[in-house]
Amino acid sequence: MKLQIQNNFTTELPADPNQTNVPRQVHQSAFSFVVPKKPTNPSLIHASIDVANAIGLSQDDILSTDFLNTFSGSIIYPGTKPYAMPYAGHQFGNWAGQLGDGRAINLTEVVHENKSYTLQLKGAGPTPYSRTADGFAVLRSSIREHLCAEAMHYLGVPTTRSLSLMLSGDQVLRDVLYNGNPAYEKGAIVCRVAPSFIRFGSFELFASREDHDNLKLLTDFTIKHHFPQIQKEGVEKYLAFFQEVTQTTLNMIVHWQRVGFVHGVMNTDNMSIHGITIDYGPYGWLEDYNSGWTPNTTDNQHKRYRFGNQPEIALWNLYQLANALYPLINDAKPLEAILEAYSTDYEKEYLNMMRDKLGFQIKKNQDVVLIQSLTQLLEKVETDMTIFFRNLSNVSKADAATTAFNTIKDAFYNEKDLDETILKDWHDWFEKYSIRINEETLSDSERKNQMNTVNPKYVLRNYMAQLSIDDADKGNYSLLNELFEILKNPYDEQPNFQKWFAKRPDWARDKVGCSMLSCSS
Repeated sequence: MKLQIQNNFTTELPADPNQTNVPRQVHQSAFSFVVPKKPTNPSLIHASIDVANAIGLSQDDILSTDFLNTFSGSIIYPGTKPYAMPYAGHQFGNWAGQLGDGRAINLTEVVHENKSYTLQLKGAGPTPYSRTADGFAVLRSSIREHLCAEAMHYLGVPTTRSLSLMLSGDQVLRDVLYNGNPAYEKGAIVCRVAPSFIRFGSFELFASREDHDNLKLLTDFTIKHHFPQIQKEGVEKYLAFFQEVTQTTLNMIVHWQRVGFVHGVMNTDNMSIHGITIDYGPYGWLEDYNSGWTPNTTDNQHKRYRFGNQPEIALWNLYQLANALYPLINDAKPLEAILEAYSTDYEKEYLNMMRDKLGFQIKKNQDVVLIQSLTQLLEKVETDMTIFFRNLSNVSKADAATTAFNTIKDAFYNEKDLDETILKDWHDWFEKYSIRINEETLSDSERKNQMNTVNPKYVLRNYMAQLSIDDADKGNYSLLNELFEILKNPYDEQPNFQKWFAKRPDWARDKVGCSMLSCSS
């Protein structure tokens, strides 16, 4: 197994001079060198061949002892020095001070075909940023991260990738519901892959300590290696950087809303400067279309990170990044202009995304009202988001409202909830929708094909992930493998897997891991 190593981050940025691995405050440093804890008996459960290929590895490499040892943390790959990164953050809107990679250890940076990647182990032991935690991860959360990172990639959502999922052979103590009943679970390790793991909170930490020298060092490094298209200098360079982060963040959120993904814990330390989804903790997928739903038990009362609030939270987080970068710019007005444009830009991009979901290529002013009335209707009774939009593509231009309604009615969880008023509202909407699609030049089949490229048939429903976790706990990984393969082609019909194109079963409505999740992992 041969990786093309580069060590830009650890070569060009300041290291923590203290190499003792104990929880502490780390100042004036971009990282601390850390050695992963050797697992007792590591074993490979699953690996993504596509991710392996992206970093220059083959199928044979995946099956090698070197792969097992390197990506379980058993050995340190030659020429590398693993490290963990400090960062700060606002958690649920409150300043939390120094946080950092509490259970993540960056193995190294690699380059392949002129693209650079950072390889990071999650669950490989404690770091100076572990605070009161042990630095490990359990199998259930590791399966959810591995499956979801790859599922999101194939959906076309910007995301970190997942190279491998391994058992450590060790037991990890966790209190799943934070109710005072901890239990031992199987330990696991995921290798995450991204351009870098630099976060909004990386800049917040230096800014909060008025360490402007290192704030500038980190920002200059980030632009040099990850935003080489920015050729400006001085203040203009930093504004261009912030503009790019704002735009890619906006783009990511539009994709989340498109597929019904809810992150669950959008703290500023969980926001990537690359505009990619990171930190798959208590995430979830909308089953019924509900803008007020959050999968996070910790957020159940205030629902700060609910589905419908994700665009606003992204903007709030961008404000915190702007505050952190302000010392490099010393002028609030251009930062405010970028932030103020976000809301207008988001509405425009959201509208275009919804037009795509509805099969509209021609832009009409009345689309806004039609979309708003639809999202309101979807919330009146439980309506499966994925099934509704996928089946909507089967509506034909010649269909009467009743026929069109019957095409999507499988999406309702309980048809008895559809009283006369709601049924009339649906028929009225479909009458308007029929008029609208008849204004389009695409044929029914062309429109269907276009809609099916943005409305997935298969997403990683919470109960699907939980079923694979239940099996994996018993040592059976066949369902995990099956789901992984299905989710590689989420827009294809895949008739052999039709059973997964179904509403959430009743048993999953309130089951732990299927409806609500904690941050415990």
